[in-house]
Amino acid sequence: MSAVILLVEDNPTDEKLTLRAFQKCKVANEVVVVRDGAEAIDYLFGSGPYSSSVVQLPALVLLDLKLPRIDGLEVLRRVRAHERTRLLPVVVLTASKEDEDVSRCYALGANAYVRKPVDFVEFVQAADTIGVFWLVLNQRPPELAAAP
Repeated sequence: MSAVILLVEDNPTDEKLTLRAFQKCKVANEVVVVRDGAEAIDYLFGSGPYSSSVVQLPALVLLDLKLPRIDGLEVLRRVRAHERTRLLPVVVLTASKEDEDVSRCYALGANAYVRKPVDFVEFVQAADTIGVFWLVLNQRPPELAAAP
């Protein structure tokens, strides 16, 4: 089974752009899209609409910050606080250029902070770099590799 990417993105345009960028740079992994922080929490912890199914932990979480219901910072805090998800690679993929957001994300345990490029060519390059590093080069912790 191919490693899943969880894309947490509320903006339909940015969602399409991200999916198109991954397609263009030939990232073949399944991308599961959730559109707010509460849905991300439900997906990662198998609750709410995901409680009746076995959810495969993603190999990578791409997390926007400005989300409805539960913001990205709170999602990140909960991911790092729980034994099941604390080691998941989380890349914050956001339009925010605020130094405070960058600092808070790293303080909460983000693995990387990437500003969404405005230019599509640059976005494809960023998606390719993210995909190659996190899905090909990066060695996952053994406990994540064996997790459902």
